[in-house]
Amino acid sequence: MGVKPIVKYQHAFKNTYLYGSFSPINGDSFIWEVEGVDTAIFEAYLLEFSKYNPDELKIVIIDNAGFHSTKNIVIPDNIILINIPPYSPDLNPSEKIWGFLKHKYKNKVFETLTNVKDWLYKTVNEELTVDRIKSITHNDFYINSFKCGFDV
Repeated sequence: MGVKPIVKYQHAFKNTYLYGSFSPINGDSFIWEVEGVDTAIFEAYLLEFSKYNPDELKIVIIDNAGFHSTKNIVIPDNIILINIPPYSPDLNPSEKIWGFLKHKYKNKVFETLTNVKDWLYKTVNEELTVDRIKSITHNDFYINSFKCGFDV
């Protein structure tokens, strides 16, 4: 026997994905919404991210997700990828942001995928302020290792 949910729910199979990079040092962010997840999309994300503040060196923390494979992809010159050990999402600033968004998202029901995207756009733009990003992603190791002249 199942348990009757105590919140509204619906079975849905349409989804979208957010790719994002967040700085624990200055609170800057780059977020890309796309309907898919694979190595080619990851490569396209890196290319678009490289164009954002193109003179800036970007250090991107990645986990062992299959689509993060760096075999046979072009990594832009202004991006360095650092792999974290398996089962250590606490070392990835992006995972902390995804947890924040998932907490806001839980128990919500959307009629359409467009409604989900509208909610995501609004939430990201209104809730992910520079100060909030720094607060959520704060990690003394990254701050002390990479601050390079930033006022923290």
